[in-house]
This record gives sequence, structure tokens and C-alpha cells, in this order.
Amino acid sequence: MTLKIAREGMPTIGALAFMVFGAYTVSPVIGGVLLASLALAVWFYRDPERHPPQDSDGWVSPADGKVVEIVPDADDPYAGKTTKIGIFMNGFDVHVNRFPTDGTVEERRYVPGKKWFVIAPKSSELNERLYLGVMTAQGRTTLVQIAGIMARRIACYAAQGKRFARGERYGMIKLGSKVDVYLPAGVHPVVTLGDRLRAGESIIGVIER
Repeated sequence: MTLKIAREGMPTIGALAFMVFGAYTVSPVIGGVLLASLALAVWFYRDPERHPPQDSDGWVSPADGKVVEIVPDADDPYAGKTTKIGIFMNGFDVHVNRFPTDGTVEERRYVPGKKWFVIAPKSSELNERLYLGVMTAQGRTTLVQIAGIMARRIACYAAQGKRFARGERYGMIKLGSKVDVYLPAGVHPVVTLGDRLRAGESIIGVIER
């Protein structure tokens, strides 16, 4: 099995690998410390393959982590009246984010902000964050990447006008963070507070017929 690494981690891992090689020629102790740092970086930037369930057209989670917020009457400027689901990623979760369903990016907006603990609801309005407004077959949805107290950078490669498939990667957030997803009115949420989710695989909403 090949260990896939998120592209955002390649500069860090490459630099650490170079330092490990150089340090071992000077001091095995320093080399060992740097090797441990390299192992942690590889673990954090891991990017395992994920496959949405073939027997369901339900919306999948955009992030690994725990459901910490469900707001049934949320009001989003792009998506309108929706249900918001907040997913907290701790330092041990895979931090690569994925599209919950097929859709085309219509809006992209970055908002600088603070770095509150992302488990707090106010982080959705106060923290550094990046919004994607996406048109789907069920209507408009908004995906929000929110930086946490330890997060250093939000990475997003979903350009305006680009179309993504369900489960496709679109970015990541370095270190502990949160992703909010606003479900359209035609998608019924099927998660509860405390549920653990896997990006690209766990069903968070089903399409109402």
C-alpha cells in the first residue's frame, strides 16, 4: 500500500528529510529528534484514498472529524435558509477536505479573522475562514473552511467556475480546524451531535424525493 501525501505537505516533508540526512552526519541524537518530527509531518499530511458509497447518492462529509454543531434554521447569504453542520477536525484527523456532492463553484470568498477554538459556534463568524458557494443538483450549498487556534494556513484549490465530483479533494487546513457545510432544503441531514465522520465516505444528508 502506497502512502499518499497531500501536496501542501511536500515542502515541509522535503525540508525535514534534508535536515534529517544532514543532522545524522553530525549528531545521531539531533538526527533522531528530527526523524521523529519528519514522521509526525508525514502522519499529519497523509491523504488516504476515499470512495463514496456506490449504493447511495447521499451527500458525504467534507471532512474527517466530529459533528459539533447542527443548526436546522441557519441563514446563509449564498445558500439561503439551510441546515448547517459543523465538523471539528482535531490534530489526529486527516485534514484533506472533499466535496460532499457534485457541484460547480460559483463563489469563492476569503475572510481574515481571529483564531478562537473552532469547537465554539462563534468561530464560524469570527475566525479566519474561506467560503465556497457551490451550485448542485439539489440547489445551492456553502462550504466553509475555518482556521482554529493552532491552524496556520487554509489551502483551497477550488477555483470559481470549476466543477467537482462527489468526494473529490478541494483543499485542507493545517492543524486543528473546522468545516461547516450548509445543506440545501432538498437534503435531509442524517447525522447527530458527536458522530465521527470520514471525509468522502460518511453520509451526512440524503436527497428528499
